[in-house]
Formats: sequence, C-alpha cells, structure tokens
Amino acid sequence: METSTPSEAPWESGLRGARANLVPGLLLQAASVVLVLGYYRLAVVHDALSAVSRFRESWDVPFSVLSTGLFGGVLPFLYVHFRGKGSSAWGWGQGAVLSAFWAYKGLEVDVWYRLQAHMVGSGHDIRTIVIKVIFDQFGYCPLFAVPVTAAVYQAVDAGRGWKESLSGITKPGWYRHKVLPVLIANLGVWVPAVAIIYALPTLLQLPLQNIVLCFYTLVIAHQTQRG
Repeated sequence: METSTPSEAPWESGLRGARANLVPGLLLQAASVVLVLGYYRLAVVHDALSAVSRFRESWDVPFSVLSTGLFGGVLPFLYVHFRGKGSSAWGWGQGAVLSAFWAYKGLEVDVWYRLQAHMVGSGHDIRTIVIKVIFDQFGYCPLFAVPVTAAVYQAVDAGRGWKESLSGITKPGWYRHKVLPVLIANLGVWVPAVAIIYALPTLLQLPLQNIVLCFYTLVIAHQTQRG
C-alpha cells in the first residue's frame, strides 16, 4: 500500500501511486465494462452471470466471506509468499491474518452493498449509481474502510510486531501519512470501478468487486516486490 516518506508530502505519494496504478486500473475498468455490457446485451453472458447470481444467493453470507477471503487474502498472499525475497516475503501466519481479515471484509462489504440497495435503491440508473459512488468513495472508504485496512496491513507488515505497529495509529499525522496517500492513489481505480460495480444487480456486485479486488491487490503486491 502506498504511503508517504518523511521527505514526501502525502498528496505527492498518492499521485505517485495513482500514476503507477493508471494502466492496470484502466485494464481492470475496461474488463469490468465489457462484463457489465455483456450482462445487459449478450444472452450468453447474461445467462452465465445469472447462474453466478443464483449460486451466490444460495450460499448467501458464506459466499461473501469465502470468496472475498480467497480473492483479497489467499491469492495475493501466495503471490507475495512465493515471489517475495527475504523480509519482503510474507509468512504463513501473516497470510492467515490477511485471509481472515478479507473474509471479514467480505461480510462487511456484503452488508454495505445491501444497505445501500435498501437506502438508495437497486436500480442501475445514473442517479442511483452516482449517489452510491459518493457514499462509497467519499464516506465509507475515507472514514472507515481504508483506515482499518491500512492499520491491518501496517500490523502485518514483515518485521513489525502487532503492538509496535498498532501503536503508530494513535500518533499525530498517522492518517495524513498512511491513509491519505492510499485514498488518493486508489481514486483513479476504485471510483470508476465501483460505478461499474453498482451498475449490476445487488447479488452480482460482490462477485465483480472480488475480481477487481484480486487483480488490484496483486498489482499492489507486485509493485511492492519491485520497490
């Protein structure tokens, strides 16, 4: 996850991360657009995603927990574990923590999507999508989702203990230096991504979010290993 160095302003670090994420982000968004357009315009894609929707509905909460744990935690962990070198390679304990964290996030995001559908509606008109994007990216993410995620990754970071890592959260400037750069770097990827996600029926939003999440976390992991 992008954070600022002592000599670099948080917004500069965020813009650096946004530039690094530009091409992968555009590819993710293009693939998501194709998938959504296919759902509404191509019978074969609509039928395939409808089958996914029925499967997701039959499994309900366990689907949210297991799929997000897999795509957000297990797969990125395996990449870092086997591709990382020295202290940059996550251990199995760290992988277990991250997988458990993303499994929990699956439940959280599922509840968030359902809550928005209840409050705003489940339509895919422009007004509904815009309202959901604003609530998501300028409310839920900066106030809760990204700070919690940044804190967990800081604690899991190789070579740091939980007590030492979490104690940094209470220090002045933690949000500015650790969370703000991530928010800025993520805007270019996740604002368009969640707009596309909210264009789908509620039951299909989490599966598409999982796909974007998996590729995005793999990109971030790859950049970390190169850095």
